[in-house]
Amino acid sequence: MVDKNQTIRKISLDNYGIKNATVNYQLSSEELHNATIQKDQGKEASSGALAVNTGEFTGRSPKDRFIVKDEVTEDKVWWGSINIPFDASKFDALYNKVTDYLSEKEVYVRDSYACAHDDYRLNIRVINEYPWSNMFAHNMFLRPTEKELESFDPEWVIVNAPGFMANPGEDGTRQHNFAILNFSKKIALIGGTGYTGEIKKGIFSALNFILPVYKNTLPMHCSANVGEDGETAIFFGLSGTGKTTLSADPTRKLIGDDEHGWTANNEVFNFEGGCYAKVIDLSATKEPDIFKAIKPGAILENVVMDSKGNVDFKDTSVTQNTRVSYPIYHIDNIQQPSIGKNPKNIFFLTADAFGVLPPISKLTPGQAAYHFISGYTAKVAGTEAGIDEPLPSFSACFGAPFMPLHPTKYAEMLSTKMKESGVNVWLVNTGWTGGPYGTGRRMKLKYTRAMITAALNNQLEDVAYENHPIFGLNMPKECPNVPDDVLNPRQTWADKEAYDVKAESLAKSFKTNFEKFESYANEEILSGAPIKG
Repeated sequence: MVDKNQTIRKISLDNYGIKNATVNYQLSSEELHNATIQKDQGKEASSGALAVNTGEFTGRSPKDRFIVKDEVTEDKVWWGSINIPFDASKFDALYNKVTDYLSEKEVYVRDSYACAHDDYRLNIRVINEYPWSNMFAHNMFLRPTEKELESFDPEWVIVNAPGFMANPGEDGTRQHNFAILNFSKKIALIGGTGYTGEIKKGIFSALNFILPVYKNTLPMHCSANVGEDGETAIFFGLSGTGKTTLSADPTRKLIGDDEHGWTANNEVFNFEGGCYAKVIDLSATKEPDIFKAIKPGAILENVVMDSKGNVDFKDTSVTQNTRVSYPIYHIDNIQQPSIGKNPKNIFFLTADAFGVLPPISKLTPGQAAYHFISGYTAKVAGTEAGIDEPLPSFSACFGAPFMPLHPTKYAEMLSTKMKESGVNVWLVNTGWTGGPYGTGRRMKLKYTRAMITAALNNQLEDVAYENHPIFGLNMPKECPNVPDDVLNPRQTWADKEAYDVKAESLAKSFKTNFEKFESYANEEILSGAPIKG
C-alpha cells in the first residue's frame, strides 16, 4: 500500500495504549482513496473524487459532545447543555476500551497541525480506524513538510474509532456514540460515529478554549478572504448560510472557509488546511469554485450517485447535509500562507426562512454585539425530523456547539477588536424574501454577491439609509446591481400586514432568546435589540 517513492517511517502506538496494530503512517491521499475502495468502504465518483457514506450519523451529534471536568476546565468552561461535563475516571476507562478495540487492528495515523500562523501552531496526531477518515484529516488539517515530520512532536492526539460502540450505562455516555475533549491529557476521543465533521470540530472546540484563555486571541466560526488592497473580510454564519460560497470569490484570495483566529496584532489566520462545503443543490454555474474542487483528493459524503458515478446533488434521500471535503489548494485563488491583515468588513450571515430580515443592513457597535451573541438563523422543513415549518435557531457567536467559554467572553473580545480596527459590520440575509419559506423565494445569490461586493468597495458609504421599524436596522436604499425594491423586505411581500406580524414575531424570539444573556450585557449591547417584539 505504501508508495515506493515515499519515505517509510515506522511508528509505535504503544504509548497511546494501542498494541500490536498495523500502522499505516502518513499515507498519501491517493493511497487512502485506493484503500477505501479496496475495503469496499467507498466508491469513486465520475469526477475522480472518493464518495463515502458515513453511516448512522450524517451530521454532528451535539448532545453527545462532552468535556472532561477537572482542574483545568472546572472554573473556566460554561457548563450546561452545550458543554456537558464528563467524569475524568470515566474518560480513562472509556479511552482504555477504545485503545483495546484498536489494538491488533490495521489503523491509519497522520501527523498534521492546526493554525497557519506559526505563533499559534498546534501539532496533532490523528489515529483513525478507517482510511477515509484519515484522508479527511489530510484534507482538513495543515500538512507538515517531510523535513518538519522528522522532528514532529504532537501536542494533541485524536483517537477516532467509528466502529466502537459505547455502553452508556457503563461508560457514562448518553448513547453509543461520543466525542469527548480532555484538556488535561490533550486528547479528543471519538467513537460510534463515522461522521467526519466530529474530527475537525473537536480540534476547533479545543482551540476555542486554548486561544482566548492562553493566547489572547479570538477564535471565530467564520470564513475569510482578502482583497488586492490587503484588507480582510470576515464572514460569520452557521451551517447553510453561505460562509463557504460567499468567501470563494474569484476577485479575492481565500484565507479559509470555516475556522479562524484574530490575533492581538490584528492578523486573521486559518485554523485549517482545507474546506468542508455543503453540496446540496451544487452546480457549476452557481458555485464554480466548489464544483471544480470536486476532483481526485476530494471526499464526497452521503451523496447519491448513479451506476456511472455521476452525483445527483439535488438528491437528499440520505441527508440534507451532503458534504465535500478538499484540501484548500483545490481552490485556485488562495492566500498563502493562510493569513490576512487589516480586517475592515465583517458580515454576519443568516438564512432567515421567515423572510423578514433585510438582505443587507449596517450594524451599530451595539447591534453588532447583540447579533453576534444571538447568532440567528432558521431551520427549515426537512433539515431535521419533526420540522414542518421554519423555526428560529440561535447559536451564540455563530458557533455555540463549539464554544467552551461563556458567549459573552467571545463577544467582548470581538467588540474590542471591532473598535480597535474600525471595522464595518453588516447583517446579510441569505434566506428568503417576498414571504416565508414555502411562499417566498430564496434570495438570489447574484444579489447577495453584489451587496457584499458593494460593501467591500465602499459603495454603500454615501448612499441613503432607512431604519427598519421593528428591528432598528439601517437598510441602504440603493445598491449597485441590486433592484431597489429588493432592499426593503417589507416591500417584497404582497401582504404588508402579514409581514409586520411575522417580523414582530421573530423580533420577540430574539428578545426571548437573549434573556439568558441580559445580566451579562452592558447598555450598549442591550441597545442593539429589536425596537418592537
